[in-house]
Amino acid sequence: MAQSMNKEVDLATNATWFRTMPVYGKIMIGDEAYEFYNEKNVEDYVQIPWDQVTYVVADVHFKGKYIPRFEIRTKKDGKFIFATKDPKKTLRAIRKYVPADHMRQALGVGGTIKLFFTRHKKK
Repeated sequence: MAQSMNKEVDLATNATWFRTMPVYGKIMIGDEAYEFYNEKNVEDYVQIPWDQVTYVVADVHFKGKYIPRFEIRTKKDGKFIFATKDPKKTLRAIRKYVPADHMRQALGVGGTIKLFFTRHKKK
């Protein structure tokens, strides 16, 4: 049985963790960590302590009206992609523990194309 790292929980909601296949469960945002627990298998979980989070990157569309998913990048374990029913509320809860300069907006289509051409420019 997984033991929660959090002593105090700010937000608990349904979520989807995108791995090779989407995994449905619950997230808990608390004072110590971001936690995801699979609803079918309690032993399938991820706990990300706040000191391991480097960036939180959100896909933002239609000037902030639609946020389909967000990504948590860590120092050691790579990146984790999640989606929740109310991503604005989730990101506001995360913002309490992650500095504002470590919360980013993902590049849109135009930014991605521009980045591609600037990296592959002939010298």
